[in-house]
Amino acid sequence: MVAQTRTHGQSSPKKQKLRFRDKLVGKGLDTDTLQKKLKALHQELADMDQEHVDVASLNHVRKELINPTILLHKDRGVKAYTACCLADLLRLYAPDAPYTQNELRDIFQFFFRQLTNGLKGPDSPYYNEYFHLLESLSTVKSVVLVCDLPNGDDLMVDIFRDFFGLVRRDLAKKIELFLADILIALIDECQSLPSEVLEIIMAQFMDKHAKMDQPAYRLAVSVCNATADKLQRHVCQYFTDIIIDQAREERFEEVQTAHNLIVQLNRACPSLLHNVVPQLEEELRVEQIQLRVMATQTLGQMFADKHGMDLVHKYPTTWAQWLSRRNDKNVTIRLEWVSTMKGVIANPPEMRKETEEALQAKLYDPDEKVRAALCKLFSQLDYETALHHLSVDVLKALAGRGLDKKQSVRVEAFHAIGRLYSLAYPEIENNDPAAIQQFAWIPGTVLRNASVSREVKALAEQTIADFILPLPTPPASSSSKASEIDEVAWTDRLLLTMRYLDEVAINTLYNFSNLKGSRPTVYEKFVDACVEYNGGVIDENEEAITERLNAVLKSTAAQFPDPHKAGEDLQAFAKLNEGRLYKLLRTCMDLQTDLKGLVKARNEFLRRVEQSSSSIVNTMSIFLRRATLHIVNPSSVPTFIKRVQKGFEPSAVAYSQTQTQNLGQTFSMFVGAGASANAEPEGRAQHAAYSAQAWLTFISKHCPALYKAHVGEFTKAIADERNARLVEVCLHALAAAAAWDGKLAPSDKRTVERVMRFVMESNPRHAKFAARLIACMKNPEELCSQVVESIADSLDEVEPEQLVAHIAVLAQLALRAPDAFEQKSDVVTAFLVKQVLKSSPTDDEEMDTDQDWVSDTAMPLELRAKVLALKVCRNRCLAHASSEIALEIAQPVIRMFSTVLQYEGAFAADARDSATVKSRMRLQAATSLLHLSTVRIYAQEVAKYFVAIALTIQDPVYQVRMRFLDKLVALLSKGKLPVQYNVIPFLSVHDPEEDVKSKAQAYVTFALRAMPKAVRLSRFECTFIYLLHLLAHHPDFKVEQEFLPDIAKYIQFYLDLVASNENVSLLYHLALKAKTVRDADSQFFSENLYACAELAQHLIKIHAKGRSWNLETYPGKVKLPGDILRPLPSAEAANEILKTVYLPEQALTWLAEKQSKQAQEAKDKPRAPRKPTVKRKSAPKANGSTKRGRPPKKRKVDESDEESEPEDSEDEDEDGEQAATSSPGKQPEDSDESSDEEEEGGEEEGKEGKRRTRAQAKKQAKRAAKRQAKTAPSGE
Repeated sequence: MVAQTRTHGQSSPKKQKLRFRDKLVGKGLDTDTLQKKLKALHQELADMDQEHVDVASLNHVRKELINPTILLHKDRGVKAYTACCLADLLRLYAPDAPYTQNELRDIFQFFFRQLTNGLKGPDSPYYNEYFHLLESLSTVKSVVLVCDLPNGDDLMVDIFRDFFGLVRRDLAKKIELFLADILIALIDECQSLPSEVLEIIMAQFMDKHAKMDQPAYRLAVSVCNATADKLQRHVCQYFTDIIIDQAREERFEEVQTAHNLIVQLNRACPSLLHNVVPQLEEELRVEQIQLRVMATQTLGQMFADKHGMDLVHKYPTTWAQWLSRRNDKNVTIRLEWVSTMKGVIANPPEMRKETEEALQAKLYDPDEKVRAALCKLFSQLDYETALHHLSVDVLKALAGRGLDKKQSVRVEAFHAIGRLYSLAYPEIENNDPAAIQQFAWIPGTVLRNASVSREVKALAEQTIADFILPLPTPPASSSSKASEIDEVAWTDRLLLTMRYLDEVAINTLYNFSNLKGSRPTVYEKFVDACVEYNGGVIDENEEAITERLNAVLKSTAAQFPDPHKAGEDLQAFAKLNEGRLYKLLRTCMDLQTDLKGLVKARNEFLRRVEQSSSSIVNTMSIFLRRATLHIVNPSSVPTFIKRVQKGFEPSAVAYSQTQTQNLGQTFSMFVGAGASANAEPEGRAQHAAYSAQAWLTFISKHCPALYKAHVGEFTKAIADERNARLVEVCLHALAAAAAWDGKLAPSDKRTVERVMRFVMESNPRHAKFAARLIACMKNPEELCSQVVESIADSLDEVEPEQLVAHIAVLAQLALRAPDAFEQKSDVVTAFLVKQVLKSSPTDDEEMDTDQDWVSDTAMPLELRAKVLALKVCRNRCLAHASSEIALEIAQPVIRMFSTVLQYEGAFAADARDSATVKSRMRLQAATSLLHLSTVRIYAQEVAKYFVAIALTIQDPVYQVRMRFLDKLVALLSKGKLPVQYNVIPFLSVHDPEEDVKSKAQAYVTFALRAMPKAVRLSRFECTFIYLLHLLAHHPDFKVEQEFLPDIAKYIQFYLDLVASNENVSLLYHLALKAKTVRDADSQFFSENLYACAELAQHLIKIHAKGRSWNLETYPGKVKLPGDILRPLPSAEAANEILKTVYLPEQALTWLAEKQSKQAQEAKDKPRAPRKPTVKRKSAPKANGSTKRGRPPKKRKVDESDEESEPEDSEDEDEDGEQAATSSPGKQPEDSDESSDEEEEGGEEEGKEGKRRTRAQAKKQAKRAAKRQAKTAPSGE
């Protein structure tokens, strides 16, 4: 009867029996026969199904296959087939093994011995059999029987070692998978993992450069990821044992190796480290520094990995603890933390907030090494990381480290910020909004920082030269035209960079261009002195030549950040005495050297210096940056002209009227709130044209020699009369070039006729520059006389617009062609005074408005004519400065200017001129008097009105104050004004606008630092008596307690900037001497002077005591100025004055309280660490007449047609003077970010403030009128 199964009567498939009956063991069996039998057996067994086999039929082959004669057979094929047969038997018998444990041990050893010895690649013998064996072990998992064997651990170790050796043979991918499956099965089934097995696995990760294309590493990764749950505990114990044991023995190399291994595991098998990460977190807290360093480094690398974000989410406490290591008490650990942040920065945005806060904090770390390391880290970032993973705030904080007190930090900060801009420039050039927002501000910040100190200036120059505006890289081969230096791209980079600069940065860039200054420069003099010195081999005048070299060397070295080192290096350069180096230097410094020649000569020079004396390369690099035209040179001029042509916009408004406004506000408009990439009011061509004309204007003023090779281009360009901007800039350039070298003036008939037509047209800018040009042409007297006569005859008949242009021409010719002008001077001056200057305003002009200043573009024609008329008078005086009738011409003019100041911009107290007209007239009168003061013969006459001139810096209108200060600083910087004018900047202490005071302070600070001791003595220290005299004449001075604190601020401001331990005795001596003389004007002012002197004495004592200075008796003699002071009539009067105390009792009490308060503060106040200088709030109270604050967003709009640049004003341009482009100190940025509170307050107080301004201004005018009436006639 057939057995029934659980399938309810269905018949079970018939069991399959082994048909193989041959003997495998016995005498007489040769190898071939045995191999054939085993092959036949293997084929039959391989085809048999495990479910349907009759295992009893396998018994006879089961025993024979493990016979030693077979297992130890010499033939590789026999053993290969035997292994396959045994593997098949294990499959067919599964899950029960048909062998004893010892037999199984021998079988598995046999298996892996065959694989190790035989499996070498697809071409090796019996490859298919080895493949079948591995496949069987992998799929059937019979290998797990190893785990139950007595010596299973040893066998497992052998298997793992053999397999990791086997996989390195670069076998098929499928074999690698079989090996992985076998090892995974062993780990999953074993009760306890042998430590040697773990070590074998870990060894695969020891190589730091291991990659997934390495088979052993790939196998280890596969096994670990598949068995992570099982291995986690073992891995944790593995690292714990190593770290604790080795750290206890202080074998930190082994500990470091373990930490490196953790990093490698994290990259490939992060799940393996589930229990290791908390252990690392504990290491962050241990006292051992080495362990903390390693844990910080390891976790940093783990967080920086691609799995870093998962790690942060899984272990938030570890992340927080690691972040806190930035504040570790040990510097080494903080440095390690910083070094690992490079990778963390590039992680997903979720971590950005915390990382940014940490980075910003570390930029202010107490240790300079940490700050420098972090700055260096930023310099190593790639563009994408800097763009997407850092905020602008962090980058600005990085730029701020350029002002760090430590040089090492400054160097790294400038290098980092410069390199990031260099990486971003291609995207900025492509107009990428993100790149512009993130990086376009960098050049402006670098340039503004340059004014802080010599050291910072040198770094800013290097950053500009290396990263922001680098010279082109020379071509690899000069034979290829395609590899030539691209002069156009180099110039366009400059123009695009200027698009995002503010006014202060632009002025600094002008200074860096080396276009300004007298020629030969100090650097050219140095080279000449070196040539004369001839390395010390001198035939005659040796002493004089050596002395000359030393003098030039000293003055040259003084320009460098480290004068001592620079002096030594320049001396070493002089001793080299290499003629080729001198020639190359002269080529570099030659104004006519084009870009290609400059790059070639510069590179060869530095290469030769490196070969001759490598230690001086840095100094000579600075020398080159400051002596050569590496930002703009003759090669730039054609591109500038083309850019102005492309930016053509038909407009009656000359470009120069809006130049500073546009250049200054471009960046703020572009990146301001709500701005987008295409939100600018003008396109790229327009901005490039603005910048190009700015440069051409600057070159025309300061270095027209660059135009020598381009006069033909300018002459051709002025023919394009539709382009007003182009004609203007080219006429200016031609006039400047002709003034520099008369031979360059165009002489062809057509051009002369065209220029004469421009002189007579109605565009005042064209007419002005054309007038300059004809004064330099052939037959200038004839041409100029013709123009003057023509204009003089038509003054009464022309339209207002034409009249403005004619007066502009007359202003030029009065200065440049005085003989021609004098032919009609009576007619012209009479017309200007009666019909222009003293003309009654029209009803429209007379309309009272709330404005007290009008922008340049909005100036009415009548006002333009008045301002130009004042310039005609001034220029006529300057032109006749050396003639015998100079004073005869100048005295009425000077009185006229003083009258304008006396009546606040008008010619009479009851004048009906509007506030806007008066403000412009006041400014022009004051600046004109400054110009006249530069002429010695006029200075004494102008000095009578010194107080009125000085009080212009306290004018109610912000623009008047700022522009007057710009002009004053420009002239003082060149030493053109008498010494007493150096006290005027100290009157800005009460200014409500911080930038007025900052500019004044910057000038004084820079001048004191740059001046020789003797010059400093005469211009700032001995002039203290002028300051006291000026304050005594100040309209707000009263010997009453209510007024004295404000007066004290002037003196204190002076002391803060000028006083030192060396000169405090002199200042005190001058204050004492003030009571031994009388005022030249009256007894009233004498008493004011005595009170002011007493106040100064008390303040000097308080100032000196607060700084622990010794106030000793001044040993020298000082001569007081005789123009403002007179001797006392008798000794009795002198004694009486010395005994009298002129300060009121309340003032003395206030001063005593001030001194005791200062002493108490000094005693109680703990010494705080230095902090970066912050911009102080402006004083809410203004002294004198109320000063109108700067209107929001108006500063740069208000640059004048005739005085368009504060420090390079049109006045200087007209007078042939070259004043400093920027103040020699840092100026605050113009910002549109005024607070809501300020805006609201301005609206609420606006009308009342304006009424108060006019009321107080009238009071001041009355006081000034009374004072002036005593000293001078009222004027013409």
